[in-house]
Amino acid sequence: MTEELSHQQILRYSRHLLIPEVGLEGQRKLKSSSVLIVGTGGLGSPVALYLAAAGVGRIGLVDYDVVDSSNLQRQVIHGTSTIGKLKVESARDKLLDLNPDIQVDVFNEPFTSENALRIARDFDLILDGTDNFPTRYLTNDVAVFLGKPNVYASIYRFDGQVSVFYAKEGPCYRCLFPEPPPPGLVPSCAEGGVLGVLPGTIGTLQATEALKLLLGIGEPLIGKLLLYNALDMSFDFVKLKKNPNCRVCGPNADIKELIDYEEFCGVPSHDHEDDSAVSSHDISAKELSERVNASTSLSAKLLLLDVREPHELKISALPNAVNIPLGQLAGRLTELKSADDMVVFCKAGTRSTRALELLASAGFKKVKNLKGGINAWAKDVDTDLPIY
Repeated sequence: MTEELSHQQILRYSRHLLIPEVGLEGQRKLKSSSVLIVGTGGLGSPVALYLAAAGVGRIGLVDYDVVDSSNLQRQVIHGTSTIGKLKVESARDKLLDLNPDIQVDVFNEPFTSENALRIARDFDLILDGTDNFPTRYLTNDVAVFLGKPNVYASIYRFDGQVSVFYAKEGPCYRCLFPEPPPPGLVPSCAEGGVLGVLPGTIGTLQATEALKLLLGIGEPLIGKLLLYNALDMSFDFVKLKKNPNCRVCGPNADIKELIDYEEFCGVPSHDHEDDSAVSSHDISAKELSERVNASTSLSAKLLLLDVREPHELKISALPNAVNIPLGQLAGRLTELKSADDMVVFCKAGTRSTRALELLASAGFKKVKNLKGGINAWAKDVDTDLPIY
């Protein structure tokens, strides 16, 4: 049963009411609808803002991060005044300021196999605002098991993708990607960057698909993948078919319950570049500084290997470091000596960890990883360097 609108709400949504495809009945549908948004970052920001403005009656927000200044270039639901605040609380306050008539439920916890079904069960549809493969596969499987549409999107640098994965009417995410890519093959936005406006473009497309589904109008992107490139302002579409051998939504599906998605994907389900766990191969910025200061001939005793991209050196750099980008490292191992003591580093520790693994597999045994990367050096050793 749909809810009635007050006189104040009729005025608020008057531009919707003038559209025949929406009208009073459609606005009532939106008021009685609910949407779960997994992630309140780049994609979740515009999605949440526009669904709240449109009058979706109940919005759920799942996140467990806090607002950081590096978020504000693209995560427009947050602000300078909310730096250090829980993202779900920052987002909730913004949404209720935009539209106090809606209900905002916050889940300040990781979206995991243990809680995902409980969190998602009572919502009409799920919007995937995640940036990692474990949570992406988890969100898909939850949507399939609960019989709900999954409004999917992903972004990287200048490119974005949008689709609606709805196993009842078309393919699911696993139909398109049965297996995740090898760990480290696809860089995250934290590693490769993203044009600040891109998640706004893609997120509003997600919000559009959500509204179409809730209203039952138009032709949702079920069975289609929208591809967007900001540099040439192009929109392309790829037709998708249901995979009869899909392990989750196919007729002979063998995955009947949620699994360990971090193990399945071989990567953690978060985008924090520097994990709190300490490896025996790690060296802290302060420890490295002591080693550097103990020798007047650093280059002869210790090799600093910077595996960042060349344009990142213009932001910050360490003296005497050798730059070999991670993507080129396997083909340039002959430039390095396995007998040398070596410390490998990147921006914050993710790429250098993969570089260390590659070097170790090639027989390099005297290698350490600068924990936290050059950002840790800028924080703990040389505060004249910027953190990015």
